[in-house]
Amino acid sequence: MATENERLVNDFCETWKSRNLDKIMDFFTDDAVYHNIPMEPARGRHAIRQVIKSFLPMASAVEFKILRSASAGNVVMNERVDVFQMGAKQVELPVAGVFEVRDGKISAWRDYFDLQMWTKQLS
Repeated sequence: MATENERLVNDFCETWKSRNLDKIMDFFTDDAVYHNIPMEPARGRHAIRQVIKSFLPMASAVEFKILRSASAGNVVMNERVDVFQMGAKQVELPVAGVFEVRDGKISAWRDYFDLQMWTKQLS
């Protein structure tokens, strides 16, 4: 049975299908940190918005397919395949995500993936 924190993270992942940046941003605390490993972390809602804004418009469709999820306290981890429709190309990226939740919002989000896999699929 999913915990309240897992449901929040699942809802966050589902919201990406809308490609609505404002709805996506509603899930974050003001001081949240988004670390898309191996890139530099984005600290605060404004910085997170800028990072997401840099790649979201390039995709005509986005889906985060959650394969497995687990939580302990305020930490939620999921194994996903993130799918982006980028023009004629569909990019499928296996991801391990770690989320920290505070007061019903995401206060930290770290995604671990192979950047070379992303780059190869776009070329």
